[in-house]
Amino acid sequence: MASGARAPVSEDSVRTVSPGRRGEKGLAAPTGASVAVGALKSAASPVRSVVASPRPMKGKAGREAARRRLQLLPASQAEGRDEGAEDEDEEEEEPLLTVLEEDEEEAQPLPPVCVSPMRGMWRDEKVALYCDEVLQGCKAEDADEAMSKYLSEKLKLKDKWLGVWKTNPELFFVKYEEASIPFVGILVEVTCKPRQSSSSCFKVTVSVAEPFSSNIANIPRNLINGILEELEHSVPLLEVYPVEGRDSDIRDIALALEVVRFFYDFLWRDWDDEESCENYTALIEERINLWCDIQDGTIPGPIAQRFKKTLAKYKNKRVELIEYQSNIKEDPSAAEAVECWKKYYEIVMLCGLLKIWEDLRLRVHGPFFPRILRRRKGKRDFGKTITHIVAKVMTPDMVKDLSSDTLLQQHDDLDLALDSCYSGDTVVIFPGEYQAVNLALLTDDIIIKGVGKREEIMITSEPSHDSFVVSKADNVKLMHLSLIQQGTVDGIVVVESGHMTLENCILKCEGTGVCVLTGAALTITDSEITGAQGAGVELYPGSIAILERNEIHHCNNLRTSDNSKSTLGGVNMKVLPAPKLKMTNNHIYNNNGYGVSILQPTEQFFIVAEAALNKGAASGDKKDDSMLSRVMQNLNLEMNNNKIEANLKGDIRIVTS
Repeated sequence: MASGARAPVSEDSVRTVSPGRRGEKGLAAPTGASVAVGALKSAASPVRSVVASPRPMKGKAGREAARRRLQLLPASQAEGRDEGAEDEDEEEEEPLLTVLEEDEEEAQPLPPVCVSPMRGMWRDEKVALYCDEVLQGCKAEDADEAMSKYLSEKLKLKDKWLGVWKTNPELFFVKYEEASIPFVGILVEVTCKPRQSSSSCFKVTVSVAEPFSSNIANIPRNLINGILEELEHSVPLLEVYPVEGRDSDIRDIALALEVVRFFYDFLWRDWDDEESCENYTALIEERINLWCDIQDGTIPGPIAQRFKKTLAKYKNKRVELIEYQSNIKEDPSAAEAVECWKKYYEIVMLCGLLKIWEDLRLRVHGPFFPRILRRRKGKRDFGKTITHIVAKVMTPDMVKDLSSDTLLQQHDDLDLALDSCYSGDTVVIFPGEYQAVNLALLTDDIIIKGVGKREEIMITSEPSHDSFVVSKADNVKLMHLSLIQQGTVDGIVVVESGHMTLENCILKCEGTGVCVLTGAALTITDSEITGAQGAGVELYPGSIAILERNEIHHCNNLRTSDNSKSTLGGVNMKVLPAPKLKMTNNHIYNNNGYGVSILQPTEQFFIVAEAALNKGAASGDKKDDSMLSRVMQNLNLEMNNNKIEANLKGDIRIVTS
């Protein structure tokens, strides 16, 4: 597996290796997006002096070895490494690079680079670009050749141009503050030569351009010249960003470079050419859609970040294995063989996890994805129920309103209280801030209620977990609470089966809102739902919901061009079979989509119902409108005295899937 590895890159770096050369490792450099942002902020990139130790020149072989290191070592590790190699190298500590000598030239600020139009493309444009223009139906094993051919054709437009070479500081410095030198940027003149092989166009000849410019004011020019000589003035093309100008050819080259970077950063997987894939372009299209869903917020931010971290970890582990294998000079010892296998199987597990996530497109709130695998406890053997008091200290005033025969149990941890519950128990929570992973495992019929103001009983989600509140109990009730979602990737509340009641609660969403899955039921009264990335309440086919006297606002914070997703707002119903919804005295306002959206697949029904709903929505809920009433009856939708206003798209809408 390792022998066929491409150089992985970190989440915030670009691929800088020749894709056709197997097993070669690349050097991390900032992405084109970060460069583009910098270019937009000012006419020239900021330049400043830094304190660092310039790396001594040790010949081409040593320099290339340094270039192949993907990840930067922190300064402390670099110092430790230097100490360990002190006896071997017998070199004196390098002087710090602070102030230039009088006869040395200070670098000028870098000019702005071309802003890539990639980020402004719609997903259909990206799909057409990669699948139709670049890959043209090729197989995974031919992807390198296709990318190389595409890039080489663009490079024929201009054989010489100015660019900013952005590379790893480790190439120049031994000791440095990593935060102060994220990269070393140098203005260079690029010379493109005719392609000799499938990978040669990923290397270009460069020389320092005039005026001498860098993002590091006090970097010595002779240090740059010396390193370029050791590299024979040949650097990875994907590390070079064309300087902004009026030349359309330069803009085309900049776009081509960004297309290739994006392909190897996000669309390519190391296992692609190791597995048979009948339709590779279809796979690429799925990954483009996945990336777009991450960018526009369709996939909640926390799960997107977790996916990116897992992908970066997979790439880093691959590099570790390749480097470990390359350091074994002779036949591996038993310990070395074991270590290789350990690293290999860790990569396999990460690979499998990424495949699962990609196949499911990171969506964990579908009706066929069970979250709870715990069995119901049922009632206690002796038939009694217990009231669990959750507070740091229990006082007589806390239980004065309870009957004398109530069995009590005090906990200072909500998780322990939930774990101790059987069907029929009640959990009473006093003011404070709590976390409880067992809220995602509600299987028994219990009541969870706060005492005091609902704003003072704050239950926050655990960011490292996928789910927050999930129930498949026959009848579970949450009362007088504030649920604050932070980092979890599932809906703030998911009713998987059975019935849940939310009464006088505040739900502050960060990801998706309340999801009621097929066959489940939900009742929400006197509550507030806000901040969901999708709809505040999402009803899956065949579900049941009753909403009374609630506020649902500022939901659907999606940045998307997908019309079906932009319509989501306060309440979204997925029809076929139709869910049942009763809404009374709710206030649905200031949502980015519609107040109520109804997703159904039948075009004919859409045509008939559209006019009726639009007519009824214009003046609010009109029970005397016969057509609107008939449509709502067909949908099992009953609406009385609701206030739906100030929603970005409108009040009520039927959309086709």
